Amino acid sequence: MRAPSYSETIGEFFSQASIEDPAPMYARLLATHPVARVGDTGVHFVANWALIDEALQREEDFSANLTGVLALGEDGLPTVLSLPRNGASRVIATADEPDHAVHRALVQSRLSLRRVEVAAEPVREWAGAAVERFVAAGGGDFVPLAEEIPARVVAWLLGLPIEDHQKHRRWAMMGGDILGGDTSSGVLERLAEESFEMATYLEAAFRAVQAAPSEDPAAPLLHALARGVAEGRIDEEEALGITTVLFGAGGESTAALVGSAVRHLAADSALASRLRAEPGLIPAFLEEVVRLDPPFKFHFRVVRRDTELGGVALREGDRLMLAWAAASRDPEEVEDPGTLRLDRSHPRHHMSFGRGAHFCVGAPLARLEARIVCEELLARTSSIDFAPGQSPHHVPSIFVHRPASLPLAVVAS
Repeated sequence: MRAPSYSETIGEFFSQASIEDPAPMYARLLATHPVARVGDTGVHFVANWALIDEALQREEDFSANLTGVLALGEDGLPTVLSLPRNGASRVIATADEPDHAVHRALVQSRLSLRRVEVAAEPVREWAGAAVERFVAAGGGDFVPLAEEIPARVVAWLLGLPIEDHQKHRRWAMMGGDILGGDTSSGVLERLAEESFEMATYLEAAFRAVQAAPSEDPAAPLLHALARGVAEGRIDEEEALGITTVLFGAGGESTAALVGSAVRHLAADSALASRLRAEPGLIPAFLEEVVRLDPPFKFHFRVVRRDTELGGVALREGDRLMLAWAAASRDPEEVEDPGTLRLDRSHPRHHMSFGRGAHFCVGAPLARLEARIVCEELLARTSSIDFAPGQSPHHVPSIFVHRPASLPLAVVAS
C-alpha cells in the first residue's frame, strides 16, 4: 500500500495558514490519510490516535532518538535536516529504554506533586506582579509575560540564578526554531550562536554544582543530575543534555500553553466571564486548551527496521511524526473534538502531553503555572479583548504552536 505523498495531502504543511490554524489539515488527514508520506523525505505524518498509540508500544521498531528534523530545503521542497548525535538528542523525550527510565527517575525526583505544590508560592508571586503591571498598562502584547513565568520556573527548578531570567527566556524559546522547519542561513547562524552561549552557561552552572552536590531531596535538579553522574547512572553529556531539553520542554511548551489559554479568553468573553464566576472550572478549561492547541504538535520516531504501520510500508531509517495535535482531535476518541467544552467526563483524555512511558514528566508543573496565570489575569480584569486593529499570530514553526504576538486590551476589575 503506497502512502499518500506530500503533494497529494499536506502541500500546505509549511504554510502560514496551517501554522496559524492546522485544524483543517488534521481533520482531512484523520478522515482520509492517517499515515501520510511527506514527499520523498522518508518522513510519515501519523494523525490517527490508534496508530500513534500502537507506534508508542513498538519501541523495538521505532526509536525516540532525535536524529533529524523535517524542514524546507533551498528548493522549497521538504527535506530532512540531520542533527548531530549529542546529549540533547538522546535524553528524556528523545531517549529509548533503559536510558529513558533512568533520566525520567532523576527528573521526577524534583517534579513530584509535593515539589510542584511548593512551586505555587513563587509562581503566584511572579505571575501576580507581572499581571498587575500588564493590567495597569491597559494591556499590550501578552507574549513576554507568557514567556517570562515559565523561564523563571525552569531556572528555579534547575537552580539557576533568577536574575538571569531574560537569558533563560530567550534560550527557552529556541526549541521551536530548531525544530520549526526554517533552514535559512540567518536562522541557522543565530541558533548556532545562541546554542553555544546556552551550552557554555549551563555547563558552568553544572560544574559549580558538581563540585559539591547536595543530598537534600528538595535541592534543585542540577544537584540530582550531578549526583546521578557521581553514581554512574548517567554521564556528563546526558546530564547537560537533560538541562538543555528542560529549557524547551519546561519553558517553551508552558509559554505556548499560557499564550493559547489567554488567546481563548480574549476570543470568548462569555467563557472568560464564566471562569471568573467559577474559577474551579479553570483546570477543565486548560485541559481543553492543551487538547485543542498542544504546545508541541508532534514528536519524531526513527524506524529501526523494515516494517509497517497502518498498512503502510516503512523502511529502516524512515521517520514518523507522531502528531499529538491531530490525535487529540480524533473523532474516534473524542466526542465533538473541535469544540472547547468544560463538561467532559474525562477531560484529560488527550495526547497533548504525550502518552505512555513518554508522558510529559513536567505536566503537573505546566498545569500549575497556566492555572495561576489564568487565575491572576481573570481576577484582576473585568474584560479581556484583542487590541483594536491588531491580530495575534504564531511563531512560524511546524513543531511548536506558540503565539508570537498576542496584543490585548484589558480593563481592570
